[in-house]
Amino acid sequence: MRLDKLYNRFLLPSNSSLLPLAPPLRLTLRHRTAANFASMASSRLRNLAPLAAAPAQDAAAASISSSANAAASADYDDESTVGVRYHVPPSVISDIVDAPPVPALSFSPLRDKIIFLKRRALPPLAEIARPEEKLAGIRIDGKCNTRSRMSFYTAIGIHQILPDGTLGPETEVSGFPVGAKINFVSWSPDGCHLSFSTRVNEEDHDSSKLTVWIADVKTGIARKLFQSPNVHLNAVFDNYVWVNNCSLLVCTIPSSRGAPPKKPLVPSCPKIQSNEARSTIQVRTFQDLLKDEYDEDLFDYYATSQLVLASLDGTTKEIGPPAVYTSMDPSPDQKYILISSLHRPYSFIVTYGRFPKKVELWSADGKLIRELCNLPLAEDIPIAFNSVRKGMRSINWRADTPSTLYWVETQDGGDAKVEISPRDIIYTQPAEPLEGEQPTILHKLDFRYGGVSWCDDSLALVYESWYKTRKIRTWVVSPGSEDVAPRILFDRSSEDVYSDPGSPMMRRTQAGTYIIARIKKESDEGRYIILNGIGATPEGNIPFLDLFDINTGKKMERIWESNKEKYYETVVALMSDQEEGYLYLDKLKILTSKESKTENTQYYFVSWPDKKVVQVTNFPHPYPQLASLQKEMIKYQRKDGVQLTATLYLPPGYNPSTDGPLPCLVWSYPGEFKSKDAAGQVRGSPNEFAGIGSTSALLWLARRFAILSGPTIPIIGEGNEEANDRYVEQLVASAEAAVEEVIRRGVADPKKIAVGGHSYGAFMAANLLAHAPHLFCCGIARSGAYNRTLTPFGFQNEDRTLWEATNTYVEMSPFMSANKVKKPILLIHGEEDNNPGTLTMQSGRFFNALKGHGALCRLVILPHESHGYTARESIMHVLWETDRWLYKHCVSNSSDAVEDHATGTVKEQVSKGTIDAESKVVATSGGGSGEVSDLEYEEFHSLPRSYLCKSLYRLDIFLPPCEE
Repeated sequence: MRLDKLYNRFLLPSNSSLLPLAPPLRLTLRHRTAANFASMASSRLRNLAPLAAAPAQDAAAASISSSANAAASADYDDESTVGVRYHVPPSVISDIVDAPPVPALSFSPLRDKIIFLKRRALPPLAEIARPEEKLAGIRIDGKCNTRSRMSFYTAIGIHQILPDGTLGPETEVSGFPVGAKINFVSWSPDGCHLSFSTRVNEEDHDSSKLTVWIADVKTGIARKLFQSPNVHLNAVFDNYVWVNNCSLLVCTIPSSRGAPPKKPLVPSCPKIQSNEARSTIQVRTFQDLLKDEYDEDLFDYYATSQLVLASLDGTTKEIGPPAVYTSMDPSPDQKYILISSLHRPYSFIVTYGRFPKKVELWSADGKLIRELCNLPLAEDIPIAFNSVRKGMRSINWRADTPSTLYWVETQDGGDAKVEISPRDIIYTQPAEPLEGEQPTILHKLDFRYGGVSWCDDSLALVYESWYKTRKIRTWVVSPGSEDVAPRILFDRSSEDVYSDPGSPMMRRTQAGTYIIARIKKESDEGRYIILNGIGATPEGNIPFLDLFDINTGKKMERIWESNKEKYYETVVALMSDQEEGYLYLDKLKILTSKESKTENTQYYFVSWPDKKVVQVTNFPHPYPQLASLQKEMIKYQRKDGVQLTATLYLPPGYNPSTDGPLPCLVWSYPGEFKSKDAAGQVRGSPNEFAGIGSTSALLWLARRFAILSGPTIPIIGEGNEEANDRYVEQLVASAEAAVEEVIRRGVADPKKIAVGGHSYGAFMAANLLAHAPHLFCCGIARSGAYNRTLTPFGFQNEDRTLWEATNTYVEMSPFMSANKVKKPILLIHGEEDNNPGTLTMQSGRFFNALKGHGALCRLVILPHESHGYTARESIMHVLWETDRWLYKHCVSNSSDAVEDHATGTVKEQVSKGTIDAESKVVATSGGGSGEVSDLEYEEFHSLPRSYLCKSLYRLDIFLPPCEE
């Protein structure tokens, strides 16, 4: 899997179009009485009196100014302009969002070159508005014959890594059309060539399709892979893969394909779904499903590929019949190719991932050797966590052998509720087994299979986990020695980050696979590996590298550790793996990232034995106007004793003792835990750089807000208790503790604390306004789900059905408590949200419920936007709406609050009589973790967060830290 497949899921710039722009839909209702604006103080907050004082505007704050601020503020009071166009927030916010992004990096297989993959800022709405087909859970751009809304690069720069570790001058890849959009960049196995695709004039039906290019790394000159202008890439699923140094296997649009099928004006029959067999089938609320036979035909039309074997000398050969190919995976010895494809019958209730699937073994020249499996339609996978598909799954090549397959088969019918031992069995088998040769059992697991890290015939690490108990195990196995019994290396809770020993460092082989790096230490004959750990501690993460004895299962020594005083450093990859065999400790070379609270991420080479450091990149600060922001990781306690943490951000130059309390925005996302101890553990580092995404709450630091980012909202269900049965109680308790803490520190005005979140965080925000109106003056909820009866077969981490936990579903739904929402709430949703559970109608129905009870509310529907927002017009408008809401219902939640139109900052008119001279303020210092992920539950919920980074690492592609 290459960069684009993973990266496009998170950054979604789209393809271009000249479609007209539609303004966002807005509906607003106001309370009839001013009394509804009143702040409601709880008994727990009445005795907290923060120090207040007249503000003193410093130079840093004064620099955040623009004449646009006055205009924006005027717009907020002019109702005639609200809702007639896309708006732009004050320039102190928009300038940060418009800053050019830093490039992604990719290292050559020989580690002698690096490419900079350059990107652009936000795309225009015209690109997001391009027509797309919504089929089987994916969205397809028919003109390009690829996924819609696909991100891309604008240029590729190649640098030689000089002997001293510094970079040589840049050679820009050239020869392809100017202004082309670049995708699917990959190195040839020998590092001599780059392959990539381009698309150009997307209004022209032919030139909008993707063309494959090959660039000579020495010269940077690129040429087309196919001489014929009529051969185009089909990138709906897989796209192309290097088979060897001089040939690629490419998914192309079949040359015989005609025009797309036309939808009949008169249907041939009714739409019928039947369960006359009385099967028990429970599925989550998937979106963009196939609806009828026409959709099935359209899916086949766009997803069907013809595989073509193309050589760099220009020769081509079609192999195999046209089919819906989803993946192509050459064996390490380049003799075989593992081919996966989908076929009918399709389904109208599940996405393509559960369609009938065939996995075949082909020779490198395209001849069928054998069929490994032909899995039937899998509509009946239980919704219980850790439930899986029946039959062979996770079929892959062993990374340490020339051509050995391995896979997993469930023994419980795929149903996690079935008690059985073993639950999963891992098998291995040669690509071409001898007649009668049966698969070999590698290992039997009582939990659910989680992956294998291969090393050689004497060592592999096997992972298993079980969600309900949060148990995770690591086994040591000897693949080539049946006499050596597997043994447990680590047995721990996945929630217990303090006990995480780290993951083995992987090295690249000459075949292009990744295996566990074996380490030699001088003349020592020990069997060592290196564990790369996040180093979670009560003071924050301190990443490390440990030399680990695999025989004894003990750490030998810590060979590297992050600077914990000022910086946050992580190990990205091994860079001394050009040769096969052992890596010698005294010749070790690694790539690290380094950042601080105020210094953005840069990359460095670190070389042993003296650990010499050479800086590789020198990216400019993305938002220098906030370079001196203040950041602190704070700790406090919930009333039931659970330890909580949050990251408190304060504007540049702010001093609570002289400037007084600020308006405060609390932005968070709840999480589920099985133990109080695990819930109270510190995650993140006080020294991490404050990454600010395009819709980040941290943008309001430029408007002189205090930001409480990611306060932990643990929903705990210990033992047999289900966490969500006490969701509201624990949610409110966590929010109360967070609000009390910022008030106690004197940084937040009790009457001017707003709450917000995205997706499950929006669900949280709506619930807090319903059940804790005494805490917040207003709320912002983006792309949320508010009525859990509309997701009856589970949501987020809840795997009970509505009928099994009716009271929980109802009590958790803010829709059911719409009559209790008395504070202003802003609802924002993408009109084309395709995330499971967060249908756009969730916001529409919640708004109607609020309106029906006279709540002060506003609904903004963003045309063409999905779960996350992409287009510049949409994002700027979201920021304008948010800023307007905060200005009207948070900053102005007191008649004494005014805005300085010259600077865009908030000034507080404070009477001397209101100052409590005996109040004490806790000075801010230190820092905290980055913002939490805003992802509603999806099918890959159980994957560890490190999975994405690990996948990109194996591609030698390194992105800047996640910003949101």
